[in-house]
Amino acid sequence: GVVVDGGKFDWAKDNKYPEITDPDESYHGTKFLEAFGPAAFAMKLRVCSLRDFGCCIAPMNSWLTFQGLQTLSVRMRQHTENAQALAEYLEKHPQVEWVIYPGLKSDRSHELAKKYLPGGAGGVLTFGVKGGGKAGERFLENLKLTSIVVHVGDIHTSVLHPASTTHRQLTEEEQIEAGIPPELIRASIGLEDIEDIKADFDQALNATAQGE
Repeated sequence: GVVVDGGKFDWAKDNKYPEITDPDESYHGTKFLEAFGPAAFAMKLRVCSLRDFGCCIAPMNSWLTFQGLQTLSVRMRQHTENAQALAEYLEKHPQVEWVIYPGLKSDRSHELAKKYLPGGAGGVLTFGVKGGGKAGERFLENLKLTSIVVHVGDIHTSVLHPASTTHRQLTEEEQIEAGIPPELIRASIGLEDIEDIKADFDQALNATAQGE
């Protein structure tokens, strides 16, 4: 996790290291060798590599990640089981236009999922709320148990309405071209009791249909 640079390397030799000697457009056109001299490599790591790849993980975070990895397979089985059950439930819900989840027999990728995902199709699904984009936004507002965040794989069920959040900078035509219709909801299904998840989605869909 530590890089030690003595500052004696000749970065300009034979013009082999343009990322150090030439202007870096990702950092205001800076020429690192010219600007920082012997500290050029260290600064390049600090302001570019660290920016792009993130900080070194702290010991406590490493331990927590290691602990989590040991139960990942158990958690994923529950994520998948809950997602499958919710997808089947939503597919029959009168306020749902469509559902995309490879675990459904009606999904166009179902046969591929049986071949490549024998353990289940994972914990993420998408569906369309009847009523378009505004209905999608109201659905999120009516949820009570479910979190409205961009997480994937959290122990808590979370949802997102991409058209009004992550992809709001695009026009509706551009969103549709990118595969994001206005009614689309992305859901990452957590480890809560599946009946509680169903109940939360059901009451939010019904409230949305009533314009509440």
